[in-house]
Amino acid sequence: MRATPRDWTGLVVLALPCTVVSMDASVLNLAMPQITAVLRPTGAQQLWIVDSYVFVVAGLLITMGMVGDRIGRRRLLLIGAAVFAAASVLAAFVDRPGLLIAARVLLGVAGATLMPSTLALIRTMFDDARQRRTALGVWTASFALGGLAGPVVGGLLLTRYWWGSAFLVAVPVMVLLLAAGPFLLPEYRGADRPPLDLLSAAMSLAAVLAVVYGLKRAAESGPRPSYGVVVLLGIALAVWFVRRQRRLARPMIELGLFRSIGFSGPLVVLGLIFCVLYGTQFVTAQLLQLVLGLSALEAGLISLPGTIAYLIGSLSAPLLAARVSTAYGLAGSLLISAAGFGLLTQVQPGRLWIVATGFVVFSIGLAGVYLLATDLTVSAAPPERAGTTSALLETSAELGGALGIASLGSIVLAVYRQSSPDGGVPSTTAARTAYLHGYQLAEAVGAATLLLAAALTAILLRPQRTAVPERSTPLPES
Repeated sequence: MRATPRDWTGLVVLALPCTVVSMDASVLNLAMPQITAVLRPTGAQQLWIVDSYVFVVAGLLITMGMVGDRIGRRRLLLIGAAVFAAASVLAAFVDRPGLLIAARVLLGVAGATLMPSTLALIRTMFDDARQRRTALGVWTASFALGGLAGPVVGGLLLTRYWWGSAFLVAVPVMVLLLAAGPFLLPEYRGADRPPLDLLSAAMSLAAVLAVVYGLKRAAESGPRPSYGVVVLLGIALAVWFVRRQRRLARPMIELGLFRSIGFSGPLVVLGLIFCVLYGTQFVTAQLLQLVLGLSALEAGLISLPGTIAYLIGSLSAPLLAARVSTAYGLAGSLLISAAGFGLLTQVQPGRLWIVATGFVVFSIGLAGVYLLATDLTVSAAPPERAGTTSALLETSAELGGALGIASLGSIVLAVYRQSSPDGGVPSTTAARTAYLHGYQLAEAVGAATLLLAAALTAILLRPQRTAVPERSTPLPES
């Protein structure tokens, strides 16, 4: 079935929450100096203000995807939008750090409902393979649009109003979603809905939270035994979760899907590219500010061309994907990304144009990888599992990102420490040189990882094509 004008208009509505979620990090970073001056949070509270949202979203994605399959994806999306708007108002007017952290946690709960719901609705609204890729291109482009708008909108608000105004940006967008969603978005939910398994939901939440928390803290503070214990605990919980799913007659996640390379392969690819991407963003921010002496604003401007390139790539990738096979399109996009990260190995003081160029090149490849991997995975899964499948995609990206921050950050840290033979603090010049060498090595490892992924993708996914699944029957709301 071809999409109707109502479906395309509904796609614009679905892009709204994605844009807002993408703006969150940049707007909060701009607001943090004012928040620190007014609320006076401790160092630990500052970390939780920034990170609590990310942790909660990562931990709840799978659960919320299953809930959407069960109660209806539009219904969950609208509930999440309402909670997101309310939590944004709460965050804007709190007067204590603890309350702001609580508001950020609530925003994370709501944010975990938005991503799998929007992607699952796209999966069921657009049956035609080419139209679905175009819709996914718009969906992915909305993240770049949020990344571009965040610093501008946040900066304008914070120069005229108090820090809480940064959180109010989401409110009119969510109100528009609540007003238009019931009229433009159809309701879909799986006909064969598994019961809500609270124990499995708790296990998946704890497993993802432990892994993401341990890896992220290790990257920020350096490796510590306690962080390793937390990560191992998360892995153990994940193994326990998988074993439980195998025993259940109606599992939370259909593990049989992972036997298909067309489903599991793109999940791995997505995790790998976000591993290199998030790790690169983490170490590049430090390189530009601590080594090359740029301000936070100047460092942000360096990455701006890459964001624009991602926006353009997201909109043009569906046209290119229609002319090549999925496997070769995905492998080619990985090669482009690898070339971009390879360029970053040539960064030197006074050659900032290499950073900007590298970001542009890998962003173009990233747009193709994200679109094709998403399309291939959601097409391989049954429509009634679209919510859970979408959540698995986002969870793969979150876990890959956390691993990348920890691994690439550790490479840079290891080279830095080796620059001082006696284990002391190296001189400023030696420290900057050591960090630069560590950065170049980390980017070389990232580029090599994607080159290997491109080769395996071309070989293993070569027979795969994006199938057009049967449209699920929309169920009336109760």
